[in-house]
Amino acid sequence: MILEGLVTTIGKEGRIHVAPMGPRVDSSMSHLLLRPYSTSQTCQNLLKHPEGVFHVTDDVTLIARGAIGLMDSPPNMPASMVKGFILNESCRAYEFKVVNADTSEDRVRMECEVVKVHRQRDFFGFNRAMFAVLEAAILASRTAFLSLEQIEKEFTNLSTLVQKTGSEKEAAAFSLLEQFVRNQANKSGPES
Repeated sequence: MILEGLVTTIGKEGRIHVAPMGPRVDSSMSHLLLRPYSTSQTCQNLLKHPEGVFHVTDDVTLIARGAIGLMDSPPNMPASMVKGFILNESCRAYEFKVVNADTSEDRVRMECEVVKVHRQRDFFGFNRAMFAVLEAAILASRTAFLSLEQIEKEFTNLSTLVQKTGSEKEAAAFSLLEQFVRNQANKSGPES
């Protein structure tokens, strides 16, 4: 199964880098299979320093901001078994080490062993609006290879769920993603 969350890695100058990612996991959560694109910062960081932390969170604002690169330095604390960072607002955090990396394809396969689990708070759960923001974040992170028309159509459908079932927090996160997609559309200009 794929579990959506956030991965923190060591970035430039030892700073935290946060990216949404959905590793393949099993019920034991003792191993993760990450599949970052070879050109991504997360992939480059893990190839240089093969340790990180995977976070499970019910805070869709964190996921939305991470998806569009607006996570400069979220509140965090040092990991205990790996050189890395744990996000304060996560429900659970899984410190991991990459034990094998297959770089032969565009999506690098990184087999990871979980070396420490942190349970920080109960997982509140997701309502329909939170799922909609999660889906919108995934779409926003794919503006380089999905058509903006397709993304905007999906956003229209997701918007209804946010309006009907969300709080101000989900509405703000969704609005942030909508603005990002509009900015991407403006950068690409009129289609020829």
